[in-house]
Amino acid sequence: MAKKTLTFEASMERLEEIMHTLEGGKESLDDSLKLYEEGIGLIRACTARLEAAEQKVKMLQMNESGNAELIDLSLEEEK
Repeated sequence: MAKKTLTFEASMERLEEIMHTLEGGKESLDDSLKLYEEGIGLIRACTARLEAAEQKVKMLQMNESGNAELIDLSLEEEK
């Protein structure tokens, strides 16, 4: 059976649920480990989505000759 892909927002909500469940301390060790592994997977997926979104973000800026050009925001922030 194929795993369904959650939206970024749904993934974050699920991470919160996992966090609260683990903080409660009522789960067995095996169940806690399964939840932890699920959480790590969600974190990796969210991080990948954020990195992909960051690469798509562009900013229109005037260059030295007065012409408009698209600048990658992630490159602009490093300056």
